[in-house]
Amino acid sequence: MSLKSKIESLLFVSIRPLNIGKIAEMLEADKDEVKTALEELFVQYSDKEKGINIQKQADKYQMVTNAENGKIIRDFLKDETTGELTPASLETLTVIAYRGPIAKTELELLRGVNCSLILRNLLIRGLIEEKEDKKNMTTTYEISFDFMQHLGIKEAKELPDFDKLNSDENLLKFLQSGKNEIAAIATSEDTATESAEKAPDDFAI
Repeated sequence: MSLKSKIESLLFVSIRPLNIGKIAEMLEADKDEVKTALEELFVQYSDKEKGINIQKQADKYQMVTNAENGKIIRDFLKDETTGELTPASLETLTVIAYRGPIAKTELELLRGVNCSLILRNLLIRGLIEEKEDKKNMTTTYEISFDFMQHLGIKEAKELPDFDKLNSDENLLKFLQSGKNEIAAIATSEDTATESAEKAPDDFAI
């Protein structure tokens, strides 16, 4: 694959702007070559007829939807963020709840699929938060204070069987069994105060 193709893929899956240095580091490429490729992509995606454009500010670039399609996107996002969570979103939320703070790479390793769009959706809903891990130069995700309040817990450790499910192996087995105890309480306002006391088998999707 060409350098431009790799950069295009990174911009597509990234949930935040990427700077030239970060892209060069990830692709082990020369900064000047990355900058040239980014500028070519910027011009390529400047066509007003395209549904996707690229924005740039200083040395940061990000893929965005065409502003002319704003109403369609707003209506879609409204439906996405007010409707019930999909099974994939619920599974991702469960992993973050029991393993957070967790990096996107680790999350995708556990789930086996790209989680960019799901993470964006959960962030918009206010169910998770992202934090910069400056020591490891990465971004991590954990459940939000609002979500914990909704669950009726003071910290993630109060989740059912937290000590048991906190390990990757047990969590994977749990996810494969189809038991997502967060599913019911993630979309219902009626169970917030009692969720922390329930065992996994007491919850239904």
